[in-house]
Amino acid sequence: MKELLRRIPPVHDIQRKQEIKEIQEHLNITREKLKHWIQTEIEHVRQLMMTNKREFQHKEEIEKYILYQVKQKSMNWKKDNLTRVINATGTILHTNLGRARLSDESLEHVANVAKHYSNLEYSTKKGERGSRHSIVEELIKEVTGAEAALVVNNNAAAVYLTLRALAKNQEIIVSRGELVEIGGSFRVSSIMSESDAQLVEVGTTNKTHDFDYVDAINEQTAMILKVHTSNFKITGFTEQVNTEDLATIANKNRLIYYEDLGSGALINLKDYGIGDEPVVRDILEAGAHLVSFSGDKLLGGPQAGIVAGRKDLIDVLKRHQLARVLRVDKMTLAALETTLRMYAKGTHSSLMSIPAIRDILRPASEIMENVQAFLEKATANTMLTFDIRDSYATIGGGTMPDEQVQSYGVLVQSNVISPEELESRLRNQDTPVIGRFLDEKLFLDFRTLDHHDIDQLHRILASINQDLEVM
Repeated sequence: MKELLRRIPPVHDIQRKQEIKEIQEHLNITREKLKHWIQTEIEHVRQLMMTNKREFQHKEEIEKYILYQVKQKSMNWKKDNLTRVINATGTILHTNLGRARLSDESLEHVANVAKHYSNLEYSTKKGERGSRHSIVEELIKEVTGAEAALVVNNNAAAVYLTLRALAKNQEIIVSRGELVEIGGSFRVSSIMSESDAQLVEVGTTNKTHDFDYVDAINEQTAMILKVHTSNFKITGFTEQVNTEDLATIANKNRLIYYEDLGSGALINLKDYGIGDEPVVRDILEAGAHLVSFSGDKLLGGPQAGIVAGRKDLIDVLKRHQLARVLRVDKMTLAALETTLRMYAKGTHSSLMSIPAIRDILRPASEIMENVQAFLEKATANTMLTFDIRDSYATIGGGTMPDEQVQSYGVLVQSNVISPEELESRLRNQDTPVIGRFLDEKLFLDFRTLDHHDIDQLHRILASINQDLEVM
């Protein structure tokens, strides 16, 4: 064994190799970083030999192996961990794939603000310190009808701040049927507990009445909370109290009435025959004192949590120390500002500039045209076959779980490799393509593809086809 271990070259021998010099020059990294990589791979070889997991016949073979491993490490190190993917799943607000895509206008505004100095907390009119809260507040008021608004980093943060600032060490009444668990195993009840507000559950899982709320009110009650169950549906023998009645109960008892809407619809999708998601403006007009919702779900903007409603309550939130802890940065505000302005414009063309809204509302006939145009070019891939299939896309993002939108896409197959291997090859591209299985075949849904995605998909499939031709 000692004789075998002596064959392992020292670090400085590997450092002298031309391949190492080329890696350093290509990546523009320090000699010390490369030295660390070499040391790591030498130790790895030593462990392989000592445990008899790999045999090396001569020193040159060991050197070749180490150089290969260092090169692979350098290639992986160069790759971004967060990267673009092509979402061909048909899930429009795919939580695992980044939810809502930003519009070109939003991205331009983000880049401009990020590249240069900005008036993030400076009033150019007054020539003095300003507040980042003011950047989007007027737009939120315009599109929701609220008296005031505040933006934090996500809706869970919005819930936490609201409960902590307005109901700490006091009771909050909520229906048992609304104690939902959102993505990543985060539960509304747990967030409430962390806020030091005392949760008072009323009603049952499927039925809660107005008298359940009234009977639970006492001197310690600060708030009535309604949580919109965006990510599941209870059907059948059910009953819940509507916004108007809960607002009336809260007003009679001088309590705060707060609705956590989650998804944050600013337009009525029911007008387009899609779902029954409540509209923020409607909930405020029905009497809610506060509402909160996400920026990157049905609103179609960046990740953010928005609280809107009564000015006196919003002012309390703005003054709370947590508002600074949970505040958003200039790039989020830039993207949100542009997205909100598209709603404020109110035209069909401005709404369709928001990718999430566009993908939800696009006619199925338009998607079919994209599929047919794709197939005309894709037939050049002789090792792959494509078949048009109709399907149903989903909204996703914990929004409207039962709602499906008609869509079209293609089944992709090969006689050379299995559907699972084809899926793996697409998923492991420099620009990963994420599809889904339909009838045990790989299916690419075109509702979630724009023309940039389709152009890139052509190049990726051509590359895979070329690889299959030499198998």
